[in-house]
Amino acid sequence: MIDLFGGHPETNSLSDASDVQFLDTTLRDGEQAPGISLTPDEKARIARKLDDAAIDVIEAGSACTGAGERETIQRVTDLDLDATVTSFCRGIQNDIDLAMDCDVDGINLVVPASDKHVTEKVGTTPEENVATTADLVEYAKDHGLWVEVIGEDGSRADLEYLEELMAAALAAGADRVCYADTVGHATPDRTLEVVSTLSDLGPTSTHTHDDLGLAVTNALVSIAAGADLVHGTVNGIGERAGNVALEEVAIALDHGYGVETMNLEAVYELAQLVANKTGIPLAPNKAVVGQNAFTHESGIHTDGTLKDDAMYEPYPPEKVGRKRRLALGKHAGRAGVEAALDEHDMEVTDDQLGEIVSRVKKIGDRGKRVTDADLLRIAEEVSGSDREQRVELLDLTAVSGVSPPTASIRLDVDGETRENAATGSGPVDAAMNAAVEALSHEIDAALESYHVDAITGGTDAIVTVEVEMSRGDDTVAVSKSDSDITGASVTAMVEAMDRLIERSDRVIADD
Repeated sequence: MIDLFGGHPETNSLSDASDVQFLDTTLRDGEQAPGISLTPDEKARIARKLDDAAIDVIEAGSACTGAGERETIQRVTDLDLDATVTSFCRGIQNDIDLAMDCDVDGINLVVPASDKHVTEKVGTTPEENVATTADLVEYAKDHGLWVEVIGEDGSRADLEYLEELMAAALAAGADRVCYADTVGHATPDRTLEVVSTLSDLGPTSTHTHDDLGLAVTNALVSIAAGADLVHGTVNGIGERAGNVALEEVAIALDHGYGVETMNLEAVYELAQLVANKTGIPLAPNKAVVGQNAFTHESGIHTDGTLKDDAMYEPYPPEKVGRKRRLALGKHAGRAGVEAALDEHDMEVTDDQLGEIVSRVKKIGDRGKRVTDADLLRIAEEVSGSDREQRVELLDLTAVSGVSPPTASIRLDVDGETRENAATGSGPVDAAMNAAVEALSHEIDAALESYHVDAITGGTDAIVTVEVEMSRGDDTVAVSKSDSDITGASVTAMVEAMDRLIERSDRVIADD
């Protein structure tokens, strides 16, 4: 068996890879995923966050796409980021000219590498392709651009030809060349062979896709083979199965080999931003940034984690800007429930704790997640505690037969009536916007997640809405069931805000 990370003569130990950089293509390759279309403002905001996370190169888009895309790229270049900002360019001189019009620092010049792409897609000959590539590199360098040449479909290319093509690009002045597993075809041994060959020629990047579930493995193999720049996207979004997720490569290098790349503490905020703006939610079991990555429900796991943070976690959540969470359900034990109550400063007796655990398990047995609000309601009932409700929903009206949909809301906040109206993409969105604006002077809260489940059938189905809201590092989840989805949504949101206000006041009092 080949040791891909140090035992093969063509590889280096990953621990020796002290200067690995990242090129983020969320704004270009990531946006090519079906259904994603980012506005100039959204791209600019993501680009700034990428720069804050110390990403080295940001591919802002494809200038050749059209005037709207060029406006978007210009918005990014106008930010004066520390990162090198580039545009994707085909092997056409006009693409380079359009990129320069956007004031980019460099280009990612994509030229065909496999026989299929050279002869069938582009309709040229291998010899002409090499000559054209060299001419385009010289043209771009003459105009002061940083140039990376990507051999498209390189993982399926004839290796001798790919070597000839990339050598010509470097001889013409290219700053680096890139191994592209364009369709996620390659196995680690093929990646090792190709990247080892290219890295002997000069600075080499790697661009891997996840069609075989090997994107991270192939990125790490590439680094072991000599690549020093990894292309990827935030959350692994992209065409088909997506690109390699940069946050996964970053934590693998840091945790497994002590190699620093990006600012890891910025990872989670960046992941949430991209998920929100692209409309592609984070899978709960997603590595590093998924909801379950640092969430423990099992009684055994929770008890072990409370005794030693590292008992059931490979690295602390704070490393990637996360917080550990204790989820409650049918697997919950006394230690986990007690710890969750402690987070809310709720003290109970041993007998009361036993009753609370029993009720939590019964809810979990019905296949329902026990939210923060569920736990607190149970604890308040068992202990006989009275809780002063700071925010109460008095009235809600939502209208969906108009454009845009509108909603008005009336709340009681500490005895004061608050009224507000808002619009949204639908009645639920409008109503929730109205609730947020009505409380804007009390709490600056963000909606982290929103989930709906129908629990009965028919046109009058009862639905359960679960919302998770945050204020700074504080997070509260609340679920409500009703036949009126708008009412359930707003009621859950209002209770979540009420709980956040209560917890905020408690923190201030403790200080």
